[in-house]
Amino acid sequence: MGSRFTLRSFLVIAGFSAVVGVSGSAANGADTIRISGSSTVFPITKAAIQGYRTTTKGKSVDFDIKETGSTAGFREFCNGNIPLANASRPISGKELKRCADNGINFIELPIAFDAITVVVNPANNWARSMTVNELSRLWSKTAQGTINRWNQVNLDYPDRAIKLCGPGQDSGTFDVFNKTINGSKTNSRTDYLASEDDNDLVKCVADHPQALAYFDYAYFKNNTDKLTAVKVINPKDNAVLPSVKSVQNEKYRPLSRPLFLYINDQSLRNNKPFRQFISYYLRNISTLVSTSNYIPLPDSTYRLVESKKYRHILGTSFGGNLPVGLTIGQAIDRSFDQHKTEYHR
Repeated sequence: MGSRFTLRSFLVIAGFSAVVGVSGSAANGADTIRISGSSTVFPITKAAIQGYRTTTKGKSVDFDIKETGSTAGFREFCNGNIPLANASRPISGKELKRCADNGINFIELPIAFDAITVVVNPANNWARSMTVNELSRLWSKTAQGTINRWNQVNLDYPDRAIKLCGPGQDSGTFDVFNKTINGSKTNSRTDYLASEDDNDLVKCVADHPQALAYFDYAYFKNNTDKLTAVKVINPKDNAVLPSVKSVQNEKYRPLSRPLFLYINDQSLRNNKPFRQFISYYLRNISTLVSTSNYIPLPDSTYRLVESKKYRHILGTSFGGNLPVGLTIGQAIDRSFDQHKTEYHR
């Protein structure tokens, strides 16, 4: 797999996002860094903050970090309220326009890959693998009020009521899952327990033997004693569990995705505490991602990600679209053309 991560490999990954922000006062030199956005990227950024606070420069910096979901984070980011956003999806066309209207130039940095994980209660001994069609039958709008029992998803499942739990509509995980499984990020039933806090979803499944949820890989890995992951049957008809290896070898499809940081370029140039924090974050990114139970990129790719920050390569590699089901190699290829153009300017 290492040969896959050449310059082409880096250049796709650079199109995914996470949202972190600095307060308005921080943009003018104050030492409070505000962070908002994806609950998926939250653990990585939280680990970066904890590590940075142990350094000499980090001791004097305050942080205000919130899990609001990627959509809410982009809203703050494009309104100029925060300098950094954690994102579990690329910026949308509508968000791009809002940033442009408000004069917000940004750097889009891919920092990791994630495996959106479908989980059930350990007492569930029937739904150990599911197809995309079965997941769609359960989660699409047409399922609302009608698909409420396990045997309606698959005739081999028992005639028992289902308890569904999932991300709210401000979540990038919600957008990516529904675009991938149901064909549109808005094609989702709403009659389920929804939360932007993945800890709520973990508890929902752990407390209900008939429950099913989807959320990011790290929250599953941190709760394997309470949850069972469902194998997803990929386009080659193989039932594959989410793991670091199955994402890196491109077998866990179509629910793998890149994760991002979106950085306000003006804040990066003008706010020294913010710039120093971002430098620390990227220098330690591989360790931060691994210890947070996400899927790291190769070290050679991280060096290219860091150079993108230093060269202030602006904009998105994804044109406001929401790509789904990309492997790491495909994600890298996607951003290659943009980086090549920037490199030769």
